[in-house]
Amino acid sequence: MTGQAMADNGGPRGPILEIRDLTHRFGEVVAVDHVSLAAEQGEFLTILGESGSGKTTLLRVISGLETPSEVGTLRIAGADVSKTPASDRNCTTVFQHYALFPHMAVGENVGYGLKVRGVVPRERELRSREALDLVRLGGMYDRRVHQLSGGERQRVALARALVTRPAILLLDEPLGALDEKLRLEMQVELLELHNKLGMTFIYITHSQEEALTMSNRVILMRQGRIVQEGPPRDLFDRPVSRFVADFMGVENLLDGALEGAADGAATARLGEHTVHGRWCGTGAPRVGEPVCVCVRAEGVHFATGGGAEPNRIACQPGATIYKGKYIDQTLETGVGVLNARIWDRNLDLGSVSHVWWHEEDCVIVPTELAGPRVT
Repeated sequence: MTGQAMADNGGPRGPILEIRDLTHRFGEVVAVDHVSLAAEQGEFLTILGESGSGKTTLLRVISGLETPSEVGTLRIAGADVSKTPASDRNCTTVFQHYALFPHMAVGENVGYGLKVRGVVPRERELRSREALDLVRLGGMYDRRVHQLSGGERQRVALARALVTRPAILLLDEPLGALDEKLRLEMQVELLELHNKLGMTFIYITHSQEEALTMSNRVILMRQGRIVQEGPPRDLFDRPVSRFVADFMGVENLLDGALEGAADGAATARLGEHTVHGRWCGTGAPRVGEPVCVCVRAEGVHFATGGGAEPNRIACQPGATIYKGKYIDQTLETGVGVLNARIWDRNLDLGSVSHVWWHEEDCVIVPTELAGPRVT
């Protein structure tokens, strides 16, 4: 469920998580820099970013493992938790490295949080078994932790987090230690679990693939700040800056100068070539400003001989990289090296003289010239 949740009486309800003007420092280093965000009931919100972007620090502040240096508002389910210890917050965290107790059986690990809260043994066991059923580990209540695979241990960690019935489940790169096949399987299981429970998930990752696959909404951070947020498709198709385009996997990033822009369309100069695309910068475009022309490899097409295709540039084939289902082809052009994705194994590269791309497949955004922020 996305959008604003509705209370039982049919009226609107505030966000399950609300943060306003949060800053956190480690000495002179600003890890989170005046961040504001909200998460709705039932939302799958992913906080995405490279190492050092501040995403894990933000999660630790939400969970209560870090006390913010400054914050205007920090509420969970409407309650101010800015000074509430982690043990008393209505959220739990699943970590990348499981953090299971090796001397305890699976059931004891899952029920540990209930034991700390004073839940009687009989109810503790019942709820622990129910949580294990949720994560497809029914029947493993008495199994020892060392007998489990990596994926099973991650499921136990999930069950332990869910058994206390939190308002928010925080997931700190929970699939980072798994191999690729198991990671993909766990993505599907997490989505199914989220849909079944209707609980708010806040997911931390550096993987744009995970963010695109699982999220209702993505927040991308850089140097402690939010640089873009919105549905996954927005970040994938309409990045607002060169950094966002690069982080979201756009293969062709060509630096040039803006020649003009109007009604969402833009024209850029790349050396001797003029190209047309969509303006996606957040600010008003300024003629002459440095811009980046962003085109995904699958948007690059081939032409032979003469033609009138849009954004047409002469090319010479370069390196060919076999990827199984497709081939990645580099191309030498007058605007630099371009990358194209080839699905047709019968394509004769020797006959290719030009590349081209549709205007709607070309995003033009500001080029970021500033270096890292000094604190």
